[in-house]
Amino acid sequence: MKKTTDSLETLRARLAEFAAERDWDPFHNPKNLAMALAGEAGELVEHFQWLTFEQAANLPPETRAEVALEAADVLLFLLRLCDKLDIDLAAACEKKLALNAKKYPVNKVRGKATKYNKL
Repeated sequence: MKKTTDSLETLRARLAEFAAERDWDPFHNPKNLAMALAGEAGELVEHFQWLTFEQAANLPPETRAEVALEAADVLLFLLRLCDKLDIDLAAACEKKLALNAKKYPVNKVRGKATKYNKL
């Protein structure tokens, strides 16, 4: 998992530098970043609206490339938000995975899409 952490830290630093060069820090407060993140997530979802499961799983190359860029936007805004709030995103993900492992034990949820409080 170290590689992911290093990659996230590299992206975080590059993104902070990118924003600083453009003097965007005054606009990059947590509220604005969270709103931008939600907007980008909406743009990502838009590519899948009204598609069947089969269509969504087999996007044409052009659409897949657009989805990749929207996914990147979502990650970049999330990473910028975490940077501004001094959240170690990789560590938060590790913690969340550990919590989810407890909430969703394999022997109870394997092959099911049931929420933990309904198990």
